[in-house]
Amino acid sequence: MAASDPVADMLAKIQNAAKVRHEKVDVPTSKMKLEIVKILKNEGYIKNFKKVQDDDGHNVIRIFLKYDDSNESVIHGMSKISTPGRRVYSGYREMPRVYNGYGTLIVSTSSGVTTGKKASEKMVGGELICKVW
Repeated sequence: MAASDPVADMLAKIQNAAKVRHEKVDVPTSKMKLEIVKILKNEGYIKNFKKVQDDDGHNVIRIFLKYDDSNESVIHGMSKISTPGRRVYSGYREMPRVYNGYGTLIVSTSSGVTTGKKASEKMVGGELICKVW
């Protein structure tokens, strides 16, 4: 059965794997998911990722989760903002901040998927995809 919101499915898989302290998690590949995972890597929420094929021959993104010294997940929470039934857009002037700047907002702009901070600096708005803290 196909997921109606693949990005939300990916976020849920990452959160669930982090809660039970898995080393890695596999999610099906898409361009949007790959861009989101690149941002998570650049912002320091995950150790690394790579594109691989699973046992059935499907392309997946293998995400290696990151933990601190006390074996707690670096990702404290993730939530989807836009849903298939309700898209949320923001201009660069009204770009929301996540946990007063301690979290990361991921935005889909006309110049690609980026963080809310970089979108504001480039003066572009877009669809608010998710927030991570």
